[in-house]
Amino acid sequence: MENEAQFQPEEEFPRTESPKQDRLLPASILLSAIILAGAWIYNTGLKAENQQVANQSVSENTRQVSALEEKVLPSEGVELPVVWSDLGAKLASVGAIDADKFKAIYQQRGAFTEEYKNLLEGKSDSKLRITKDNAGYLLNLFWALGLASKNPILENGEMTNPAYGGAGNFASTGGWTIAVGNAMNHYSKHRFFNLTAEQQALVDKVSKGIYRPCCGNSTHFPDCNHGMAMLGLLELMASQGASEQEMWDGALAVNSYWFPDTYLTIATYMENKGTDWDKVNPQEMLGADYSSASGFRRIASQTVVPQTQSGGNGCGVDTGASAARQQSGCGI
Repeated sequence: MENEAQFQPEEEFPRTESPKQDRLLPASILLSAIILAGAWIYNTGLKAENQQVANQSVSENTRQVSALEEKVLPSEGVELPVVWSDLGAKLASVGAIDADKFKAIYQQRGAFTEEYKNLLEGKSDSKLRITKDNAGYLLNLFWALGLASKNPILENGEMTNPAYGGAGNFASTGGWTIAVGNAMNHYSKHRFFNLTAEQQALVDKVSKGIYRPCCGNSTHFPDCNHGMAMLGLLELMASQGASEQEMWDGALAVNSYWFPDTYLTIATYMENKGTDWDKVNPQEMLGADYSSASGFRRIASQTVVPQTQSGGNGCGVDTGASAARQQSGCGI
């Protein structure tokens, strides 16, 4: 009994947290909140900084493209070494252009401007100017001129090769559906100007050196609208005494407006090589190595294609519509 009295279990008392631990808990929570907030602010600031850098990069790229575009496709246009005079009215008078059909294409879109009306029906004694806005319209006028104007290139050149089944089977002939009657009724039938032997030789020479990126043929083989239109322009330039250099210069300006993506890419390629677009050799740029379909593919494969807002023209009759670029296909 004595031993039992000596070994009574100790009485247990409830435990209590120390005041120090009570104070540390909210302090830890506050510190964690501060750390998390700091991390959020840092990440947000970093993202904003990265976005700002990205925006600056895009803005700088846009400025560079805009500056290059102004060189290749001047906003005020390019004056060509030709006077159009009343060729539009003459083309309509012989039926190479059906004036009513031609006007309807633009009127239905509200795009038949006073300029267009004057080029088709009136007369102008000032030099012709190509711009981003009228490039497609001039393409159609030059197309009709090239197709209808009597020239040995159409009569004895690649277009008449029996292997192709006749000149009427090409996009430049079959695709011209706004003539009076069949387009072939006007093919090399009308004499709008008389070229001298020297002038014809110049047209022959230059036409063999001008290519277009929609195919691999030169202007001497005008199987699509761009080729036929360029032939018409070359004949017009030669008939008005343009020099060979003026013809190369004019052709490059016109091709650039007809194929804006192509020549902005070529210009980018040249500038990357250290040659400003103002210093390029037009004859070289228009040659097969740069302007043919295969030549341009090679250039494009080595160049970051610039993103611009320029319009373009396909290989059919231009309708004056505001549409995304279309630089292939040869129908209306």
